Amino acid sequence: MIEKRVELFIPGELKEEPIICRMIKDHDIELRIIEASFSTESGWAYLIINGDKKEIEKMLGSLRKMGIKIEDKS
Repeated sequence: MIEKRVELFIPGELKEEPIICRMIKDHDIELRIIEASFSTESGWAYLIINGDKKEIEKMLGSLRKMGIKIEDKS
C-alpha cells in the first residue's frame, strides 16, 4: 500500500459529476480530502490517496480520460 498526494483540476463541465464518489466506489482506495474549492467555472481538490500502486494509477488514468488535470504532490 502506498500514499499518493495529488491535486485535481476539474473543468466546469464536470462540476455536476460525482467524481470523488466514483473514485472511491470504482477503485479499492482510501481517500482524504485535505482542501477543495469549487465554483461555477471549475474546481480543484487536494487529496491524499492510499491504496495499491496499480489501483491508484488505474484510477488516475480514468480521471485523465475524463479531462481532469492531475498534479502529483508526492
